[in-house]
Order: sequence, then C-alpha cells, then structure tokens
Amino acid sequence: MLRYLRARELRDHPRLAHSMFRDRAAQFRDRLGWAVTVNAAGEERDAYDAQALNAFYVIWEGEGGRHGGSLRFLPTMGPTMLADHFLHLTDGVTFRSPHIWECTRFCVAPEAPAHVAAALMLGGLEIGLAHGLSHAIGVFDARMVRIYKRLGWPPAILGTQGIGRDAISAGLWSFEAALRPVLLARAGLSPDELAEWRAMKGLAGATA
Repeated sequence: MLRYLRARELRDHPRLAHSMFRDRAAQFRDRLGWAVTVNAAGEERDAYDAQALNAFYVIWEGEGGRHGGSLRFLPTMGPTMLADHFLHLTDGVTFRSPHIWECTRFCVAPEAPAHVAAALMLGGLEIGLAHGLSHAIGVFDARMVRIYKRLGWPPAILGTQGIGRDAISAGLWSFEAALRPVLLARAGLSPDELAEWRAMKGLAGATA
C-alpha cells in the first residue's frame, strides 16, 4: 500500500522508516556507488531528512510493514538539493515557488515487485494534485531517464552534466490529472485502492 508520511511521523513507523533508510544505503551507496553518508545502523540519511524540514515521503509499504520503495518531496521555498548543490544543471536558475516541490531519493527495495516504481510515481502525482502544485523538480542519474519514460511520466530535461552512465540531469515534471489512469495501469492498482490511501492521509480531495 501507499503511505504518505511527514518526516516527523516516521518515528511512529520505526520498521518502515528503518528499512527505508537501509534500502537507500543499499541503492545509493552499494549499487550506484554514490558518496552518501551511512550511519552505524546502516541507514542513508542526509540533511534534507531532518525533522526541522519535515519532508513529505511517499512510501510503498510491503508485507510485514517493510519498505518497498519511496521518494521524498520538499517545497522549493526552503532548502533543496538542487538549489544547494546542482544549480549548474539549470545554468544558475533557482526554482523557488509555492507551486513547485523538489522530488529526490527515488528508491526501490531490491526485492520489490515490478509495479512499485509506478506506484511511487502515482503517489507523487497525488501529492502534487492534492496540494495544488504545478510542477515537481528533481535531479537524477542517467538510468532514471529510461525508467521515467517507461513508467509514462518523463520529465522535461533542464540540463545535463556528464555522458553515458555517469550523466546527471535536472528535470521538471508537470502535475496533470490526465496522468492518473496511465500510472494506475502501470502500477496495477484500482481507483478505489488509490482513493482509500488518499483518504487515510487526508488527500481525498485530490480528484481534479
């Protein structure tokens, strides 16, 4: 199932949160070789996970309350990874708007079913529609370009550094309700399931 949790709510779901941060370490450090920080508990956390920023997480919860996949949203009116570290990808242009949120740390657990990635994209779409957002912005590596296209919601590429597998890009996604049926089909989920999960987090109005 999809869960929508704020950073301060993660403490109420310790198994889910711990497995999410451990899976992030497995993906970003172990598989991709990124220079990320992993704590003594084997968790990958960064400054944007701080409770003071209260990021919004979309998490697929699998059997036994474990993490199956996740992504993280932050409003661009505050600190963001793109503004703080990757402005060269947008030629120095800073995106700050109450209608644009940054999406980062797209992570899928090693054992997750194939539909989880699409479910996360669907959950991200629901966040944007519920909050009246126009766009999401994010930084991603070369492998994700193909994945986003396959899932049916590719971003507009704003800038790229590097070539081949070492390339990183900044991209912009438009929040459009017309994408919902496409992502529902990719995720193998029903509209009723999605409506139930929205209601659990008070996102029931995200129907436009």
